[in-house]
Amino acid sequence: MQNNNKYIAREGWLSIIGNIFLFGLKYWAGVVTGSLALIADAWHTLTDSVSSIIVLIGGKISNKPADKEHPFGHGRAEHIAAIIIGVLLAIVAFDFVLSAFEKFGTKEKTVFGTVAWVVTILSVLVKEGMAQYAFWAAKKANSAILKADGWHHRTDALSSVVILIGIAVGKYFWWTDAVLGFIVAIMIGWASFEILSKEIKSLLGESPSDELLLSIRETAQRACKEPLHIHHIHLHKYGNHTELSFHIKLPPQMTIEVAHNICTTVENAIKTELGFEATVHPEPIHW
Repeated sequence: MQNNNKYIAREGWLSIIGNIFLFGLKYWAGVVTGSLALIADAWHTLTDSVSSIIVLIGGKISNKPADKEHPFGHGRAEHIAAIIIGVLLAIVAFDFVLSAFEKFGTKEKTVFGTVAWVVTILSVLVKEGMAQYAFWAAKKANSAILKADGWHHRTDALSSVVILIGIAVGKYFWWTDAVLGFIVAIMIGWASFEILSKEIKSLLGESPSDELLLSIRETAQRACKEPLHIHHIHLHKYGNHTELSFHIKLPPQMTIEVAHNICTTVENAIKTELGFEATVHPEPIHW
């Protein structure tokens, strides 16, 4: 748990520092060239800094141990923080869709120069590097919030690639910058949808996959020679902490002590092999 918090803290601070630096460069380049797309990209980068602050706060809360009010821990704080990131992305996307349509109306041509090339290429390299680090840290810490932040960095890098293409053809078409601004907004909106759909589903609860159900059944049965007739499986995820409960059927003549020992053995096997906190409920089997 301590290592998870270390990865989240490092990625969060790296993102804050890097994004503030890139925001300043992009915004300056956007003002110099009069480019809506570059300014949109700058604000997209600044929202990364805000989301990174949320990453730090969410990571700190999710790593708090269980207490009386939260007996299963605070792991779902990560999902809530990731949803906040998704909402921020949606707001930014909507704002720049409006700005893009407004620029279409003015028919103003944007002249890109060397400044735009240098700043945008630098942005692509830095943001993709930050995305790779976030994805790596997410795997190490098994963190949903770090993965969400990684996709935030990736969409910023991809939006800068789109702008590079626009810079190359911008001198030929007056509407290039407006179209680029719209495309960047769509990319930001798609990232928002991806994050929100996944995290909301996790908060609402989702049924375990057939593969996981099979793994639970096989793990439990390997721990006991007695046929268990496993049923009524329920899985509840709280960030990195998972609570599992299911029923087993045992012979009615079996003593409570023996049944209890079987349940404990199965629970320990589930904990060791799958990492889930299991609660097993015995029932008498009726032939």
